[in-house]
Amino acid sequence: MRIGVPKETAEGERRVATVPDVVGKLVKLGFGVAVESGAGDAANFADDTYREAGADVLPTAAELWATSDIVFKVRPPSPAEVGLMREGGTLIGFVWPAQNPELMQQLAAKRATVLAIDSLPRQLSRAQKMDALTSMAGVSGYRAVIEAANAFGRFFNGQVTAAGKIPPAKVFIAGAGVAGLAAIGTAANLGAIVRANDTRAEVADQVVSLGGEFVKVDYEEEGSGGGGYAKVMSEGFQAAQRAMYAQQAKECDIIITTALIPGKPAPRLITAEMVRSMKPGSVIVDMAAEQGGNCELTVPGEAVVRHGVTIVGYTDLASRLAKQSSTLYSNNLLRLTEELCKTKDGVIDVNMDDDAIRGLTVIRQGEVTWPPPPLKLPAPPPKPAAAAAVPAKKGHGHGAGEPMSAKALATVFGLGAIAFALVGLYAPASFLAHFVVFVLACFVGYMVIWNVTPSLHTPLMSVTNAISSIIAIGALVQIAPPLDGAGADRPSGLILGLAVFALALTAINMFGGFAVTRRMLAMFRK
Repeated sequence: MRIGVPKETAEGERRVATVPDVVGKLVKLGFGVAVESGAGDAANFADDTYREAGADVLPTAAELWATSDIVFKVRPPSPAEVGLMREGGTLIGFVWPAQNPELMQQLAAKRATVLAIDSLPRQLSRAQKMDALTSMAGVSGYRAVIEAANAFGRFFNGQVTAAGKIPPAKVFIAGAGVAGLAAIGTAANLGAIVRANDTRAEVADQVVSLGGEFVKVDYEEEGSGGGGYAKVMSEGFQAAQRAMYAQQAKECDIIITTALIPGKPAPRLITAEMVRSMKPGSVIVDMAAEQGGNCELTVPGEAVVRHGVTIVGYTDLASRLAKQSSTLYSNNLLRLTEELCKTKDGVIDVNMDDDAIRGLTVIRQGEVTWPPPPLKLPAPPPKPAAAAAVPAKKGHGHGAGEPMSAKALATVFGLGAIAFALVGLYAPASFLAHFVVFVLACFVGYMVIWNVTPSLHTPLMSVTNAISSIIAIGALVQIAPPLDGAGADRPSGLILGLAVFALALTAINMFGGFAVTRRMLAMFRK
């Protein structure tokens, strides 16, 4: 079968569905590949690079559509492109079946088989390699910060110079999905103070791990929806959320909104009044502009200035990094093709018993199969039953997790003092000296470990492990000749052998411990 890659006709679209590096892999799967001349020019992939990879470069779109069994696209096809499509052909790309019912009917009339990459069931872990929505969202989140930096009048990071002090920019990101997390990491790396919010409480740790601060709405409600998206929240939650957004709008210099709910218009999060309250020169990047926008004053496809605030509503953020986006997208389609052609004979098999393929297939041989049936996901493991609390008996110790009483603490210290007194009275003087050093070492070691950040415990333990190799001194004492030269005091050959062996192991432990510590500490440095 032949895979065709036409030039995208949507206005401003610079991506291409397949890059030269992927062409060779498709050929190894047994497919022929044809690319329309100029399809990769906007993404910096020349026709010659496709020819070198093994693809045929065809001069016109009509010839490519007519001779291709499978067509890879980025944007949904236009009515003119549907007219060029061969009867019974296969289309793979973004289709958005819920938003394009007329396109679905046109493709069904062609008896086509259509796999909409945007309909991939993202709940399946093995579908991640084919998840083009995630790939494009990551690129868009990065680009949103770059657009914000371009429109903003100051540095992101704070600086102290001879000419004056520059405060760091404050960035608020509404929505911590894939795009939002990418934006958080990028803004934090540029030195900004980053805050973020999401209706899904479980993403708070991810926000913090990327260098941001999670801003919680003062209202308890779970916001997780299906397929990695958020759900529509209650009116009470939305009111509390609007109050929080109004406060952030007054404090922050840049707002990036990413909130989308599948099959619905983008929720309005930033009102005109909030825009009016922002400082002059502030920036809003509305990543949901294509679905109507999260900001009330967004103009899709344009950057406008309202009340002194620049509102960026570009709908082609991923396309503005065309080479990177095209590479990621083509890899997603390659992984999908591998699932469709497991026999590597150049023939695809649309297996409707495969949950991932079934979710992708919106039309099969002219029959509309969208929406797919609900996925049969395995039931989550039952939560372990809470252990019954054991009531503490009065006068006998303390309950689990409760602080020790003053009486119990005094008893422990009293017994300890008696034990130390007995050791001091009856133990030999040489033992007592070593015992005092041992106790002090335990106390100092405990205090050192206790006051270290938990995240550094592992590298700390590795370096203390290396330092503990002071036992090497004992081995050296055994190996070294006696000071008086008397041979009678030399240890036996067995003892010498054990000492040499212990010294070798200790050397490995010592140098290895410091090496591991250095590698671990490097992980904490940016």
